[in-house]
Amino acid sequence: QGHVVESGGGLVQPGGSLKLACAHYGSLFSLAALGWYRQGPGKERELIAAISQTGTTNYDDSVKGRFAISRDNDKRMIYLQMNNLKLEDTAVYYCNEGSTNIGSAYALLPWGQGTQVTVSS
Repeated sequence: QGHVVESGGGLVQPGGSLKLACAHYGSLFSLAALGWYRQGPGKERELIAAISQTGTTNYDDSVKGRFAISRDNDKRMIYLQMNNLKLEDTAVYYCNEGSTNIGSAYALLPWGQGTQVTVSS
C-alpha cells in the first residue's frame, strides 16, 4: 500500500506565504485525484484543495484565491502554495488521494504525519 510524506510547514505571520510539498509513494500517481486536507484545533479533518487527473482544481471557499494546488506527475509530488495566510489557516495539513469533494474526509491512503502550519503575529 502506498503512503505520503508532507513537508514545508512552519510559523508564519499573517499575510505571509508558505509552500507545502507532498511526496507520494503509491501506484498510478498520474491517474489519481489528489488533495490537501487540513485539521484545525478542535475541528475535523477536511479536504480544502483538490486536483483531478486532468489538472482541474477545486477549492474550499475559505482558501479560494489564496491557495493553489499543483502536481508534478514526473516527480510524484503534490504542492500547495499558500499566500496571504490568515490566523484561521492554522492547522495540520495533510495530503492524500481519492477525492475531489471539498469538505470530504475521504482518502485512499493511510494518513501521513502531516505538517503543522501556524499563523501568528
